[in-house]
Amino acid sequence: MICLSLLDGSKPAIESAAVCNATGLTPAPWGLAYRPATVDDIPCVMRPREEGGQLHHKGQVEVISSLERDGRAIPHDIRFGVWVVFEGETEYIRRCFAEYGVKTDPSGRYACLYKRWHLIGLEVGISVASVGLRGEPTGCATRFGADAVATAKRDLNAGELLDGEGGYTVVGRLMPAADSLARGCLPLGLAQGCKLLCAVAAGEPIGWGDVALDGTSSAVALRREMEARARRDGLNLLSAPRGAAGRPRAARVGRAASAGRVRGHARALRAPGPPGRA
Repeated sequence: MICLSLLDGSKPAIESAAVCNATGLTPAPWGLAYRPATVDDIPCVMRPREEGGQLHHKGQVEVISSLERDGRAIPHDIRFGVWVVFEGETEYIRRCFAEYGVKTDPSGRYACLYKRWHLIGLEVGISVASVGLRGEPTGCATRFGADAVATAKRDLNAGELLDGEGGYTVVGRLMPAADSLARGCLPLGLAQGCKLLCAVAAGEPIGWGDVALDGTSSAVALRREMEARARRDGLNLLSAPRGAAGRPRAARVGRAASAGRVRGHARALRAPGPPGRA
């Protein structure tokens, strides 16, 4: 199940939502696009669209694919790696990029740092020790800005049982939290073993009202409480920036911040503040 959730996009959606909620990054309105790119192409691809890249807005979380759209493998990929794209906001920083031979986009404004291998099995011990000895988490949620919602993998019929992450019925989709709440979307983590009350078309998010859930479940109660608090207090709900006429626009956000690994992909993280791991 875990292997399949890596390949179908559920795990990237979960991890990207966690990163957004810990750092203040925000997803694009459509979620993750999985743009294909070589390591050297990352600074070009992971910059705003109005500057020649593929990002919907600055401060966006995104994933890079190690395969072209037609399935061809990309040479010099970042499949098992971690990386961060950041912006040189001053002429001095951009001059340093050039002097130190940093790989940038053609404008010399966006640069990328990366490791081609993310040794999570060895690195997790550092996080465990940090929590146990210093009481410092590697990362924790500070807001509810993004959500991983259950989405139909195929046309689903009333009466079917959902089989959760990595299964045959649903896939996780990254969504701005404000949109998830407005649409009443069911979180992927609760889409396990519950029965559909109505048909749901392939690619459509599944809603709370579409399923029969165990009303005594502590997980359901906790999620309901979180949503109620978010609606009442706002909790820094963040959705992708839009212009006055409802059209998406680029947000002006500062430098870039962190990255995480998924099989076949790597996540672009750009947010205010100095570079660091989420």
